[in-house]
Amino acid sequence: MTNGVSVELNDLTRVYGSVKALDGLTLHIEPGELVALLGPSGCGKTTALRILAGLDEATSGSVSVDGRDLTNVPANKRDMGMVFQAYSLFPHLTVVDNVAFGLKMRGKDKGQRVSRADEMLELVGLTAHRNKYASELSGGQQQRVALARALAIRPRVLLLDEPLSALDAKVRVQLRDEIRRVQLEVGTTTLFVTHDQEEALAVADRVGVMSQGKLEQLAAPAELYANPATPFVAEFVGLNNKVRAEVSDGQVKLLGASVPALPGSVTAGAGLAMVRPESVTVSADPAGTASVTSVAFLGPISRVYCTLADGTVVSAQMASSAARVFGPGERVTVGVEPTGVLVVAAA
Repeated sequence: MTNGVSVELNDLTRVYGSVKALDGLTLHIEPGELVALLGPSGCGKTTALRILAGLDEATSGSVSVDGRDLTNVPANKRDMGMVFQAYSLFPHLTVVDNVAFGLKMRGKDKGQRVSRADEMLELVGLTAHRNKYASELSGGQQQRVALARALAIRPRVLLLDEPLSALDAKVRVQLRDEIRRVQLEVGTTTLFVTHDQEEALAVADRVGVMSQGKLEQLAAPAELYANPATPFVAEFVGLNNKVRAEVSDGQVKLLGASVPALPGSVTAGAGLAMVRPESVTVSADPAGTASVTSVAFLGPISRVYCTLADGTVVSAQMASSAARVFGPGERVTVGVEPTGVLVVAAA
């Protein structure tokens, strides 16, 4: 178990010609914490990771690790482990030699290199494959080797740049959980960059949502999901229904209920409430003003789509056992759980 170090990105900007890839990004990562930067392509998340790694230079701002300013320190002196989308393994080296490569570069003797590499291969569950070559491994196995190699040097910070996006869905979920297990076991401060919200919410202690070079919100996954701070975060994280609503005195009237308005909402008057499908309730009601449009079965959960009196279509998510009672054309009453909602201005 290594003791994690703190990481500070202070007011980073990065300008390429007329493009501002980073626009005053400030991010503090606690020792041993895993922070995921989440956002669409071009939002600046990979630029931030590359500046922290020393692979790119900030136009202004500073980077420090464990209280030491690294802004002008070259990449090879920053002591960081990196895992990219492409596995980048050396095809002419065995798995164990790939993992030991960074230690060789650091002048460790062969005995030390091999024992550390074997320790890391055990951590990622690949001991049985130590003498194979990269071409004999699956994509998921190659990415595990890349993770073992990054950790073998005992990096002060682990940087993961879209490490799972080249893998198929099932392997991605397995490896995502594996990365989290390994990170918790080793305790290395980690920055994880991804455009996949499920991935970010599943692995991170805190998630930072980025848009156009700025950090929109940084919060624990459950907090980010339940209390999005901006319309962009609400749209980007999780599915949303947009339901007409009225706001007054911090309360939102919608779907026959009154619920609290989240900070950042329209303060008064009409707007659109962003409502998660799992917060929508549907009950059979022959006198109801809404009707069921369709039911989508998704395994253990289902989505029931309903058309409201004003023509708006909303989806409700519930256990499939509960959704089975609904069929297209049925009259229903649609309501909402008493959780806070974010209300945005109606376009």
